[in-house]
Amino acid sequence: MAAAPVWSVDPRTGKQREQVAVEATAQEVDAAVRAAHAARDSLADRAVRAAFLRTAADELKAAESDLVEVADAETALGPVRLTGELARTCYQLRAFADIVDEGEFLGVVVNHPDDTATPPIPDLRRYKVPLGVVAVYSASNFPFAFSVPGGDTASALAAGCPVVVKAHPDHPALSERVAEVLRRAAARHDLPEGVVRLVHGFEAGVELIKHPLVAAAGFTGSIRGGRALYDAAAARPVPIPFHGELGSLNPVVVTEAAATERAEAIGAGLAGSMTLGVGQFCVKPGLVLVPAGDAGDGLVKSLTDAVGATDAGVLLDHRMRDNFVAGVAERAALPDVDCPVTPGADGEHTVSAGFLTVPAARLAAEGEHDLLLEECFGPVTVVARYRDEAEVRGVLSRLPGNLTATVQLSAEEAAGEGAGAALLAEVTPLAGRVLVNGWPTGVAVAAAQHHGGPYPATTSTSTSVGGTAIERWLRPVAYQGVPEALLPLELRDENPLGLPRRFNGVLER
Repeated sequence: MAAAPVWSVDPRTGKQREQVAVEATAQEVDAAVRAAHAARDSLADRAVRAAFLRTAADELKAAESDLVEVADAETALGPVRLTGELARTCYQLRAFADIVDEGEFLGVVVNHPDDTATPPIPDLRRYKVPLGVVAVYSASNFPFAFSVPGGDTASALAAGCPVVVKAHPDHPALSERVAEVLRRAAARHDLPEGVVRLVHGFEAGVELIKHPLVAAAGFTGSIRGGRALYDAAAARPVPIPFHGELGSLNPVVVTEAAATERAEAIGAGLAGSMTLGVGQFCVKPGLVLVPAGDAGDGLVKSLTDAVGATDAGVLLDHRMRDNFVAGVAERAALPDVDCPVTPGADGEHTVSAGFLTVPAARLAAEGEHDLLLEECFGPVTVVARYRDEAEVRGVLSRLPGNLTATVQLSAEEAAGEGAGAALLAEVTPLAGRVLVNGWPTGVAVAAAQHHGGPYPATTSTSTSVGGTAIERWLRPVAYQGVPEALLPLELRDENPLGLPRRFNGVLER
């Protein structure tokens, strides 16, 4: 049977643009993984890794015009958004190059023998080594930053791990072009093509997670798809780490004092956040707790005006569009649910933004309204009107894990007066990033960033954004009583590589 073709599709029309590849067979996946496995030693030199990452950023920037054009044709995200995303991706690659150069991520610790300790301490030296081949599953909604050249790939390469990327079917042409750019960057440093390989197809993704030479995996996508791969990773004869970002509701709590103080601004800010990128951000606020009464009414009016003025948009593919239309219709049909601005189909290929309102009491107890506590991908949010703090606590107690949680406070509450601190403590267990008087859309690439959260937001406690994302692809090794001449250079007393380390209890930089 002939291999299935892989088509590039224009989401604005639903029409095929071009055939860019064929789905990989099990044999081709095996070949890709084995090539990556064979390339491990080529990434051993930190200086070469860092130079490769910087060259990759330079090559992507040089190809910006072509890459953005192809990305827009496949995603309809627009050249402004995509140009910014590509810049972010290049910055991320360079940031990881800096981390590689600094060497702190290796976690070097040296303990000389101490016979006076109880029990005695032998000569021990510890650092971190790369796991091996990493499988990367691309996301649909960020064709650069969470795809072939994205954070999983960049951090894995920085750790010294070759990658095999499973391309997302929503942007296969872009994936091929970006993979070629990365291969070109690798060649400039005499690295083999195996350091970054690309495969297409659903079955290829399944074969990839099962391959015995794959040592870890990173995933960004749906709960259903991510959980299936997570279970497959755990069911292997030798289980492997699976770092998956699956889904998030990203709750927002607006206090009555905040709504009284700045209802119009909060409503407008919420509208901008929930419709950004046609509501296709993983950190879109999907549930907003707003007080009942006049203050909350003013916020809802502001939200109604702002969302009502939002233009219709194109989702990443027609499957997502169908799911969005069906999902909002099912939610809107529930008892006591109103639609101040009705979301749904708008023409043959576009969707309109909107939001639903519901009494918070409907969500505080298990029942048919549980659907409103599930993520709906697209430009829609649920506004739950609460009567008192008990209803807020009741709803929050029923939420699953999230990437973010946001509280909107008054100036007085933000200064430490009133319920602000208690509310912050209430939402902190729910999320990996907690915001005050901001909006969660937008994930800065920074050392202190954490993009993760309790399940089902992610399947591990790690972050996929920021410098510490590199830790996912490393494991510690301790050497005991090893002669100096046999030790890795990173662990020798004279520190020939000039690495930051803890030496006999003293931090050296």
